[in-house]
This record gives sequence, C-alpha cells and structure tokens, in this order.
Amino acid sequence: MQNKRSRPMIERPTYLVESVDNALRLLQMLRDLGSVRLKDAAEELGIAPSTAHRLFAMLLYRGFAVQDEKRRYHPGPAMGAGPALRGWTREFTDWSRPHMEALAGECGETVNLVIRVGAQVRFLLSAESSEMLRVSDRQGQVLAAERTAGGKILLAQLGRDTLAQLYLRPDDRADAGSWPGDRRMPRTQFDRFVHELDNCRSSGFAINLQQTEAGIAAFGMVIRNHARRTLGAISVAVPVVRYAQHLRGPLVTQMRNAVAGIEADVAVIEP
Repeated sequence: MQNKRSRPMIERPTYLVESVDNALRLLQMLRDLGSVRLKDAAEELGIAPSTAHRLFAMLLYRGFAVQDEKRRYHPGPAMGAGPALRGWTREFTDWSRPHMEALAGECGETVNLVIRVGAQVRFLLSAESSEMLRVSDRQGQVLAAERTAGGKILLAQLGRDTLAQLYLRPDDRADAGSWPGDRRMPRTQFDRFVHELDNCRSSGFAINLQQTEAGIAAFGMVIRNHARRTLGAISVAVPVVRYAQHLRGPLVTQMRNAVAGIEADVAVIEP
C-alpha cells in the first residue's frame, strides 16, 4: 500500500529546453563531483566545449560556480545558499526601487540593493544604467560578502568577535590548504581585513576595486531602519574607467541622499 505522504515519480518532460537541461546537469555535476573540467563536462553532456564554456560562464555570472587557478570549476556560493527566510525583503525592495532608479538616472551607473546572509551577499534588485558602457543587472546573484562593496559596508557593522567567527582561521588550521569557496583567513590577513572594515565604517562607504570582476568597481553604503538596525546596502557599480571621476565627484553625496530617502521609507521595517 502506498504511503499517503509519498510523492508520485516525476516523469521526464516530453518537451525539453535543451540548454536549460544542460545547465541543470552541470549544476548536478558540480554538486556531486565538486570539481569539473570543461572537457569532461562537454563529453558528459555530449556538447561542444564552446557550448559548455558558455553554460559555465552563466553559472559563474550568477554565482553557482567558481573557477580555480587550474581552470577547474567548483560549486559557487549560490549552490549552498538556502532561502533568506526574511519576509520583509519584498517590502524593502519595493520601497527602495524608486530611490534606486532615481540614483541610477542621476549618476548614470547601475545601482544594486543587497542584504547579507552570513558571509554572503544577495542582490535583491538592480536599477540598470542607460549608458552604453555600463555594468549589467546583478539581480539574483549570490557573492562572497568580503569581495563586494555592499558586503564590505555590511560587514563593517559587525563586531570583531562576529567577524572572527566568519573569517578567522582557527590556529589548528593555520597550515590547512584552501579551496575556492574557503573564506577563512590567517590572523595577519584577518587583522588587515578588520582594519579595512574600520576605515569603511569611519568613511561611511566601502569600495570594491576589481575584486569581483576585472574592469568593474563599486561603492557601497549601508541602509538602516529607525532603530538604526542594519537592513541592507546599496552599491553603485561602475566601469573602472570611470572609477576615478566618481571617487572625486558627487557620487558619494548622491548615494547619501538616496540612502536618506530609502531610510525614511523603510523606517518601520524590522528584519
């Protein structure tokens, strides 16, 4: 007799979107094998290496894969990311949207809204610039917090003990090797990182200069509610060729004005 709680076997769809199926199979390979070469993936899927490369490029872009120095692919931060479990994020996104769109129009760059979940940041929303040379939409991505401008300014709100739990390598692992997703740092590196975050907190904004992607820089600023509890951050992503002009120009002031507007609207939101 069939258990009432059991689910019927899911049958293979009669119509397959081949590229979607191949991308999902790549995700399964990353999950089950942990390390995948481009050639092996192409052979397993029965596709050309150039096609496998394009599929992996999208997984890299969305944070589902990372690549090591030997050009092997490994599971990315989005692979281990469960749901945020925060019902307030929809309201947070809706209230932030008009301010982000206004800021994108004012500064001519792409504006992102992020929240921190552990050592990761999630991009909830992007307001894309209309400039020909611009940073593209990042909505839905999950990235390592310490490598992003929004993530850094959010980490800067934490105490040293909390940061140590996230990033300090235990003494008994001091000689341990690292893998592409490992964020643990030896003490000297950790101390430099904490000093960097102290500077971010003092200045009121953080900078990512080509840490997540070559040719891209970003500025991050925290968003709080009426009780001064951290909700998330906005980041403005810019092509690195325009980084210096924004660093000297009005961008930081424009961001502060946008944050003030967002904070007035999200004042009563409780994370």
